[in-house]
Amino acid sequence: MSNVKMVEEIRAKLEGDSRIPHPAEIAVSARAGDITLRGSVGGFGQRHAAAEIARSVRGVRAVENELQVDLRDRFADNTIRGVALQILMSDPDVPADRIDIHVAAGWLTLKGEVKHQYDSDVAFDDVLGLPGVGGITNEIKVITAGMDG
Repeated sequence: MSNVKMVEEIRAKLEGDSRIPHPAEIAVSARAGDITLRGSVGGFGQRHAAAEIARSVRGVRAVENELQVDLRDRFADNTIRGVALQILMSDPDVPADRIDIHVAAGWLTLKGEVKHQYDSDVAFDDVLGLPGVGGITNEIKVITAGMDG
């Protein structure tokens, strides 16, 4: 697929994806199958989704995600933490009692110890789309020896 066609297909997919509320704020370029995304998005989840969309197009070899997260409408850190904890506590697949969340300047950090990698992955996926989050660090440790349940 030509570079022009790849860019056109990525642009169309960005326009049609509800996770990207302002696709016009994302610039897309292609060179020999290498895609570069530049511009601004409203949260870490949108940044992640845009790269995922670009990777889904046939012929794309690599995606350089240079999108900046613009938190103009940033939520208070305590609000983000409360919403994130509620999401984790509402998910039966997450051992929420073993995970804590810290938020500083819109950056969310997951901490704790779980028995399976799946538990860590589900917790990360649960908070991925939260509005007002500029980034996520997953510091959840997977420890199988000596853990109950």
